[in-house]
Amino acid sequence: MDYDLIVVGSGAGALLAAIAAHDGGLRPLVIEKTNLVGGTSALSGGGIWIPVNDDMAKAGIPDSTDTAFGYVKRCARGLASDRRILAYVETARTLARTLAQIGVPYRCMPHYSDYYPATEGALPGGRTMDPVDFNAGRLGLQGLELLRPTNPGQLILGRMQINAFEARSMLARERKSKWVLMWIMARYFLDYPWRNKTRRDRRLTGGQALVGGLLTAARKRNIPIWTETTLQSLQHKDGRVCGVTVLRDGQTQSISAAKAVLLAAGGFERNQEMRERHLPQPTNQAWTATPPGANTGDAIRAGAEVGAQLHLMEHTWGAPTLAVPKEEKFRAMFVERSLPGCMVVNGRGERFLNESGPYPEFQQAMFANHAKTGSAIPAWIVFDARFRSKYPIGPMMPASAVPDSRLRKSWLGQVYWKGETLQELAAHIGVDPQGLAASAARMSQFAQTGKDLDFDRGGNSFDRYYGDIHVHPNPNLAPIDQGPFYAMQLWPGDIGTKGGLLTDEDARVLDTQGQPIEGLYCVGNNAASVMGPSYPGAGSTLGPAMTFALRAVAHLRGQSMALQRTDLLDSAV
Repeated sequence: MDYDLIVVGSGAGALLAAIAAHDGGLRPLVIEKTNLVGGTSALSGGGIWIPVNDDMAKAGIPDSTDTAFGYVKRCARGLASDRRILAYVETARTLARTLAQIGVPYRCMPHYSDYYPATEGALPGGRTMDPVDFNAGRLGLQGLELLRPTNPGQLILGRMQINAFEARSMLARERKSKWVLMWIMARYFLDYPWRNKTRRDRRLTGGQALVGGLLTAARKRNIPIWTETTLQSLQHKDGRVCGVTVLRDGQTQSISAAKAVLLAAGGFERNQEMRERHLPQPTNQAWTATPPGANTGDAIRAGAEVGAQLHLMEHTWGAPTLAVPKEEKFRAMFVERSLPGCMVVNGRGERFLNESGPYPEFQQAMFANHAKTGSAIPAWIVFDARFRSKYPIGPMMPASAVPDSRLRKSWLGQVYWKGETLQELAAHIGVDPQGLAASAARMSQFAQTGKDLDFDRGGNSFDRYYGDIHVHPNPNLAPIDQGPFYAMQLWPGDIGTKGGLLTDEDARVLDTQGQPIEGLYCVGNNAASVMGPSYPGAGSTLGPAMTFALRAVAHLRGQSMALQRTDLLDSAV
């Protein structure tokens, strides 16, 4: 066993690092703790946030390094170095080009806004890119069985995959949406040759397309990937990391790395002890939407043991989540809360946030209101019969397609609660009935005027992206006044932690004195986020994970990517 680079983890950043190392003449090995490849990346939407990408010019969307740098720096709030921010902004477009070259092309989403439209430097669309659909036939059945399946919530009828453009069309109820759905279903059910082999869709979208494409590229290069191999510690000698100690097949093994080790094993959201030590309270690993048994902080611990500096450990990529019986993990609720005719309340029946806002801010608002009132964890998303008829939410399809009588009986009182009146619903969920009725009445008033006077829901391009284009004057607001009424329970979950090993602009891990630890690199949620405590736009996790993977391998090969716009460093924004 003779390797130049050992990559710990098998998500997007890990696989791309191994591919880039191989193409650069190095001998990589990928080790993965679980029995499946892809980590949280495979469960994700697959988006990457790429400022100044090549597609933006084609779409007529202007952007610049200056604008993007200033926006990210404002979002980072002083918790990420200028050099790292500049490295990301300058190199991200190279990532998109590299992915296309190895068979994982992306296209920009012209109308998907950055998450903070009111922050200077934000754009109303273009920076987020979505992967082109990938044919699983290129990966093969053996490879597909190795790929971690996507979330049930990202499938139609539990089988058919859907990409970001199609999802938006359906949720916004665009005129073409019915034809889109018919095409998706016909394509799947008429593909007899493939369906006779596997229940999983031939067409991979989102994170499945990304990781499926990367795994295909890795397999073509014969890059070794060891699954069910757990990192125990890093080998550290004379100030340099020179290998790893792992547990494989019940045996402890030591593996040497001639050049370096790159950690890309995710965060620590599945480690309850680390959550209680670092994250805001209350906290529960069960609330996370990431794979059980993974992301337990092994690589963060191993890095700390060799002197690595930790940073941003109190932050997560927050998202509201809900429990669905018999599913292995909680579901994140990303978009349904933007649809008109719903509201989120605490135990007092009071709204306390903009339901359509970015999901990290949603989670933080839950913690803030719970600290104030003691009644926002859990919170409740409440909607009426009109909403229920038109829109999907959580595991429930619209009632026009799947009425209550066809829902699983066990879901009532576990997934959703129902009352003929708001007072009856309040009694079922333990919420103050007067507060709930007042909130619904106020929301109904806002729907008439189109202006949410409390939280300005629907007041920006991000909110409106997943609104219903047929609802006026505000696509995110509709009355909540038609019984029966429904509620679902929301928890302050996450799609990963933000804190980890502090790195420089080339993904080198820094020690407690701020000096690089020779032979040790780190990317993805294993590393402290370059975005600081915020989430500038969709793809702010995967984009940096893979961008810094490229920079790490370039540095390892002695071909560091020099920063170009150093005049922006330490500039005021």
